[in-house]
Amino acid sequence: MLARMSLDHALLVSLLEKPSSGYELARRFDRSIGYFWHATHQQIYRVLARMEEAGWITAEVQTGDTAPDRKEFSVTKSGSAELARWMREPVEPEGTRDTLFVKLRGAAFGDPGALIPELEHHRATHANRLTAYRVIEARDFAGELDPQRALQYMVLKSGLRFEQGWLEWCEEALGLLHSLKQNQRTRKTP
Repeated sequence: MLARMSLDHALLVSLLEKPSSGYELARRFDRSIGYFWHATHQQIYRVLARMEEAGWITAEVQTGDTAPDRKEFSVTKSGSAELARWMREPVEPEGTRDTLFVKLRGAAFGDPGALIPELEHHRATHANRLTAYRVIEARDFAGELDPQRALQYMVLKSGLRFEQGWLEWCEEALGLLHSLKQNQRTRKTP
């Protein structure tokens, strides 16, 4: 049986890294695992409730002097066992499913130049993400790394390479679209 990524397992990893309230977990998730596994805050809270009911996590109420009480979640032995079980299951590499690729193929039957703004948007988005990853790399992964940090850094390195690859691909695709647009103009000119 192949392992299927679930939000449950992503949250177990996050809570093993640092026990947190639901709010703190959702914010941390957005800045780390959220780069490669998206979840809304509502989804996170629903899954936390389900995981607590399953006995994978426990919540300790932290009484606030100036703030409302909050639950701080941590992983139980049962939750650690579930994560260990899930980690032993093989994972099939995921394929790419991207609407942009279908549009690019469809451009052969229309105006390839019409996709230029979209490709420029993708290029800017991936450039911004690459910059954010480089900031994280410089801030969090300088010097000697313990095993946990070294493994986190491997995930970041994958993101860095992914974004760099996308940027290179966007440049190549934009070059082709500009060339095809120019050829269309040339063919239309008598």
